[in-house]
Amino acid sequence: MKKIIFLLTVIFSVSTYSQSLGYDDLGVMFAKDDNFGTARFEAMSGAFGALGGDLSSVHINPAGGAVARRSNFSITAGNTSVNSKANYYGAENSLRDNSFNLSQIGGVLVFGGAKNSNWNNFAISFNYKMKSDFNKSYSVKGNSGFALFNQHPSDKSNPTNKYNKAKEQYFSNTYSGESGVFNIGLSSVYQNKLYIGGGVNIHSFKLDQVTNLTEVNLDDKGNELTAFNEQTSAFEATGVSLSVGFIYKTDSNFRFGLAYETPTWYSNVIEENNLVEDPVFDDWLFGFTEIKTNDLGAVSAENETRTNEYSLKTQGRLTASGAYVFAKKGLLSIDYTYKNYKGIKYIDENDINENLESIFKATHSFNIGTEWRFDKVSVRGGYHYEQSPYENTKFKGNLNGFSLGAGYNFGKMKIDLSYRNSNNNSSYEMYDSRYPRDVKPIEIKNNNSRIIGTVTFSL
Repeated sequence: MKKIIFLLTVIFSVSTYSQSLGYDDLGVMFAKDDNFGTARFEAMSGAFGALGGDLSSVHINPAGGAVARRSNFSITAGNTSVNSKANYYGAENSLRDNSFNLSQIGGVLVFGGAKNSNWNNFAISFNYKMKSDFNKSYSVKGNSGFALFNQHPSDKSNPTNKYNKAKEQYFSNTYSGESGVFNIGLSSVYQNKLYIGGGVNIHSFKLDQVTNLTEVNLDDKGNELTAFNEQTSAFEATGVSLSVGFIYKTDSNFRFGLAYETPTWYSNVIEENNLVEDPVFDDWLFGFTEIKTNDLGAVSAENETRTNEYSLKTQGRLTASGAYVFAKKGLLSIDYTYKNYKGIKYIDENDINENLESIFKATHSFNIGTEWRFDKVSVRGGYHYEQSPYENTKFKGNLNGFSLGAGYNFGKMKIDLSYRNSNNNSSYEMYDSRYPRDVKPIEIKNNNSRIIGTVTFSL
């Protein structure tokens, strides 16, 4: 029964008026990982697959835990700033959202190998990191020429008065929440050359969305009808994935790595929304709605909140890495990651999954990082490129970003700072697919920046 309810919800979301997330965009948000981590990790754009040694590296390659020379503990906090510039029929509006959060905390315990054993060290790592910060909002005001709310529900005249001349639309979309992952890893090194490791990843996901649409439409005599619609959705889930990997040092300078993370299984996604058919206005309208005119006044209706439960899995991830270490002076590292977003599946929902097959594609991403040391001071930089998971990238483009950072080693304590910036383009269908496709989507230019600091203590 729950499966049927969910399927009906999805069908309505693509065939009726709904401002909320579609199943494709929701799947991407579950799969999203913005490479958050320690300040050192982020300063080098997360290019740690062949390096290891940093707590955040175990999320890329679990073999990296054994690279640590001593047990340590680290904690990271900082500010994320999102600037969204939205364009709707030539009218632009910019909004900036800031959120302060604890984005990483964890430790690694390093143990020496048995005497006369080729296995030199063992490490147990435990680390939490934020995967994505969903806090952002944008709003637009413009005129597409399309009037969705074109009559008052209390109008009993025959024929009813039509308000078909669009005067203005105002739309706002607000997201809040975050996703994260807690990793428990075990790793070891063989003959000081081959590092191997595995891990269990417990994923958490929490997302809230509120959309508001206001229309002002006119009849043939210039009288106004004002309509307001609000839709709310909330998602919460816990998932699990496994990861394995290795790092091999060919000599004291060059090393390479390979790691794989399985798909993440979310066995019980709980969704609450007010996307219930509205009996007051029509059988296709969702959410809280109010419609008013000067002569007939205001009529409103608020739907009850409905809870749906379903399951989904996201795609796996394959990462190949290489790094060159210039003795104790510096290093250069690169990671290549392959993800096939066609692997996003809603369990036992074949019709939905067939649609996803045509929407998504396999992606390639590159992370490049470098670090140079001057006595106790380290300076770092990096570059990140990630392809869009959508086949149609006209309004949902690739992601580009850079990062900078520095750190100071006090001996048993290290302090690191980093700054990262990335940008991409996206879009949002205000009217979804029920009405004419010549209504343009909202075009959004996203610019994200983060300033964070990490304190690491040697144990």
